[in-house]
Amino acid sequence: MPPLQPLSPAETPVHHELSLTRRLILLFMFCLAQFLDAFSNSALFSAIPVLEVSMGMTESQSTWIMSAFQLTFASFLLISGRISDVYNPKTGFVWGVFGLGVISLCAGFVVDTIPLIILRALTGIVSAMTIPSALALLVKVFPEPLEQARAIGTFGGCASVASSLGFLIAAMFVQWASYHWVFWFVAIVAVPAALACAFIIPPEIANTKYNLEPEAAKWKSLDLLGVTILTVALILFIFAVTSGSTDGWASAAVLVPLIISIMMMIGFFCWETRIHVDKAAIPPRTWFYPNFSILFAVALLPFFWLFTVFLIFTTLWQNVFEWSAISSAVHMLPIGVAALIMSFTGSLSRIFSPKWIILTGLSFCMVATVLMALGGGKPEDYWPYVFPAFSLGSAGIMLTYSHTNIAIFQAAPSSMAGTVGAIFNGALQFGSSIGLAAVSSIESSVEANHGGSHEYKGRAAVFWFLLAVLSILFISVSIFYHRSTDHTPQPEHGDLGHPARRSTDSDKKLDDVNVTIIEKADLANLPV
Repeated sequence: MPPLQPLSPAETPVHHELSLTRRLILLFMFCLAQFLDAFSNSALFSAIPVLEVSMGMTESQSTWIMSAFQLTFASFLLISGRISDVYNPKTGFVWGVFGLGVISLCAGFVVDTIPLIILRALTGIVSAMTIPSALALLVKVFPEPLEQARAIGTFGGCASVASSLGFLIAAMFVQWASYHWVFWFVAIVAVPAALACAFIIPPEIANTKYNLEPEAAKWKSLDLLGVTILTVALILFIFAVTSGSTDGWASAAVLVPLIISIMMMIGFFCWETRIHVDKAAIPPRTWFYPNFSILFAVALLPFFWLFTVFLIFTTLWQNVFEWSAISSAVHMLPIGVAALIMSFTGSLSRIFSPKWIILTGLSFCMVATVLMALGGGKPEDYWPYVFPAFSLGSAGIMLTYSHTNIAIFQAAPSSMAGTVGAIFNGALQFGSSIGLAAVSSIESSVEANHGGSHEYKGRAAVFWFLLAVLSILFISVSIFYHRSTDHTPQPEHGDLGHPARRSTDSDKKLDDVNVTIIEKADLANLPV
């Protein structure tokens, strides 16, 4: 029997060394960072109408107030996740939260459009530093599967809760103070939180498997060329799909970056197959871990669904029904309440198969989407159609979001937690950007021929489109999600016996070496 190998510092469990109180405090700080990131995005739904008036924004400029954050956040997630896996995730987390507070403080003093868009883009970059590093730390604080599922479910739930509560809190600031406090609120919370995290996060949970390597080796492990290619490709792609809904899909300003971005993405995946698997930003084997690809596809949905609902009904209620911002926010509360309740269902994934939980969530969303497609164009439609749709749909999307998040972390090695967190959150933003561009085009084209923005037909068409997307995902999960790996231990980093490992040339070479060694050992045992 071969001798047992000692665990690396990154693999050593730390949950027995930390008290329950300290672990819960750490979970609270990680969730707070998630809350602030989601708040920074959703709060502007309430503030944009006021910003448009006070700064004299055009329609395209107001779109970029939202899109600038999504563009940089999604684009820089991968490099942030890779840095968390290779270097110290504590450093990235603390500086990310601190940077979010400082930039938000500055944004509160800005009164011009262009500087605000630039600061929103910078906010996306620092926010991208916090999520992968928080997840990399969280899986080390809670390595036991059941506790980890609950922690990841709670962490993910904070994003959905912040999306609805952020809308309400921002509406209160806009109604009773000024839009400046939407930014200053983030600064007031983020800066002290960052300073506290610098002391309460123990250094031992920030170790990575690359800790013992020299700095030069760590630098090479970042795969800077691959990350740069993908980052630029994502920036161009999100820019193209965001501009397409306002500038027209046939314009050169949309088609050129769109084509270049697709070519660069293809180049990125080709590059990843040519370098060593341990130095690749997204090793090709990642997509072959059990259920990883289908879970990535499902991750494109939650923010797309939520932000579409926010966008459709905030514009309808404030611009057509002439409701106040605070009234619109109060009518959105069922989304937050249902999301908060569902955020505590993480332990269900250890009892039932994530497949059935995700399918249940998608079913709820399909029923809710049909209700919103059938009614919602009149104020009296709120209680018979919109309220049950909000309650059922947000519960379903929260089930889908939380258990997709849990399952995708269980599908990959814990040493890849930062990268997996970046991929998952990148999918959320990627789906949101593409989806909002698509629904904006659908709504505009239908309204142009059916009564304009004061009619509900364009919005109803958007929900029928959402129903089609949900149906495709439901069928895909039913067919492609395999339950054979449910409730099994996470694969180990570099586990050659794992089927996903056999995906690169370097892996095949290692398999050939192992076969040769086994054959020689068998020959040595043959009788003479």
